[in-house]
Amino acid sequence: MNELEEISARRKKAHSRLVALKSKVYEGFLAMEKATYSDGALLKKDKELIAVGISVAKNCESCMQWHIGEAAAAGASFEEVFEAVEVAIEMGGGPATVSARFALEVMDAINLKPTGKR
Repeated sequence: MNELEEISARRKKAHSRLVALKSKVYEGFLAMEKATYSDGALLKKDKELIAVGISVAKNCESCMQWHIGEAAAAGASFEEVFEAVEVAIEMGGGPATVSARFALEVMDAINLKPTGKR
């Protein structure tokens, strides 16, 4: 199992365990997440791109994997995700470049490819 598959498996296992334990806090978090990423003045895609940038700036690999995948599923192109990563580099400085490398690996793993519209 590669690193990305391992991160995903750990995230899914923790999610299932928290649900099985009937965690009221986790239930509240999931409700907040659903409300946060639903379309409003900003579309889900735009909100996910914001989350990509924050994930890179905070160096949260599991977050990067989740939000890059969600952004792509919501219609974000490679270029849009890449620019969110670049904003994070500017906001996070040198340490964010390390996270940016991981974000690029995630983009490759989900087959998010450049379209040439940059």
